[in-house]
Amino acid sequence: MIKNIIKSTLLMSLAASVSFAAPASHFNVIDGDMEDKYEKEFLPALEEATGFSLSDPHEKINDAYEKRYGNPKDPDYDKAWTTNLDNLGFFSISNDVALKPILESSPQAAGFQPFNLHIYKTKAENVTYIGHLAPETMLDVTGVTNEADRKAYIDMYKPLDAYVTKEFGGKVINTTFSKLPAQPMMTFEVDVDRSGDVVEWAEAFQEELEAAFEDKHYIIAGFKNFVETYEDLETPMKGYDQFFVYGLCHFTFSYNVFNKGRPDAGVFAPCAMYFYIKEGSNKMIVGMPRLSVWGAVMEIKDPVKNEWIKKIDDEIISIMKGLGAKEI
Repeated sequence: MIKNIIKSTLLMSLAASVSFAAPASHFNVIDGDMEDKYEKEFLPALEEATGFSLSDPHEKINDAYEKRYGNPKDPDYDKAWTTNLDNLGFFSISNDVALKPILESSPQAAGFQPFNLHIYKTKAENVTYIGHLAPETMLDVTGVTNEADRKAYIDMYKPLDAYVTKEFGGKVINTTFSKLPAQPMMTFEVDVDRSGDVVEWAEAFQEELEAAFEDKHYIIAGFKNFVETYEDLETPMKGYDQFFVYGLCHFTFSYNVFNKGRPDAGVFAPCAMYFYIKEGSNKMIVGMPRLSVWGAVMEIKDPVKNEWIKKIDDEIISIMKGLGAKEI
């Protein structure tokens, strides 16, 4: 099923190539079920082989869907429940060493960092998909224009892709799309109170943010503090008092997309929302790719899924404004 979607996307992209075609996703399509090899052999060796380290793994999300939406005793039971997935896994990874100079120069690149090295298998096919969003599109969505940063960012993925192919083989499929939304990012600024310690202020804000999103039934699916990461690596980040990223997931939204025909869109999950305060600044900058980007890059045509996308975009903006953030 999803193979046909990818093939259709490739055919449409080929027909439209005379006008515009941008890279969307990169997948290795491997015969059989690769779940055990991926988790028990591939991931433990990933950092040494490629420089990418794993944080906040979320394996077998399809099992959680079944317990909630496939359980008649659960209040969220979906009467139209169908088990469509054998495996759905989100594994957030980042190459912190290669990423550091890019983030120092182009902080908006954090809009996809860490990113999901996605794995899924549908029940309809005896193949496993392992892949990620195209780095060129990550840069285009987040608005990174510095040519040196763009080259370094794209080059960062080459050893990863080579290692996946070395370990799993399979057929490599690169999908394309035609157009990004007019506003691919939602961006905000928040006034910073520097009357005390800026780290304590940021920690208090984090508590408010987590509570606000959890109140609206979002899951905090990941958190990474880049300032602390680089302190631990004994290479302090230059120019920033604070720099952290949250991974956000709305479970019902994800179920209605990934278990209902578009598990490939999981390359976008969880949503990365970055926050940074430059040294001495009284403003915290916040950014996150809009979910409308999911619809555009994955060429989602289903009106129900697109209604969900608009709902989540609007809701996230509303939550941030409720926390005192101003759209910029």
